[in-house]
Amino acid sequence: MATRVVTAHLPAELAKKLDGLAGQLDRPRGWLVKEAIEAYVGLAEERRRETLVALREVSAGQIVDHDEVETWASGLNSGRRSRKRAG
Repeated sequence: MATRVVTAHLPAELAKKLDGLAGQLDRPRGWLVKEAIEAYVGLAEERRRETLVALREVSAGQIVDHDEVETWASGLNSGRRSRKRAG
C-alpha cells in the first residue's frame, strides 16, 4: 500500500498523552495516529451516509409530526413507579 507523510501540529499536552499511550501499548506514535484518523474518517463517512438517508426520507415525506413525538415522549415514564432506596 502506498503511503504519504502528513504533518500536524498538536497541542503539547495532547502530544504528551499520545507519547504515553504509545508507550503503554508498545506501538509507534504513527500507528496510533493512523488508527485514530481511520476511526474519525470512518465515523464522518457514516455520519454523512446517515444524513443523506435522512434527507431522502424527508424528501419522500417520511416524517413524524412534532406533536406525535411529544406525545410519545411524554408517555415514556407512564407506568413506571418511582422507587425510593431504603437506606
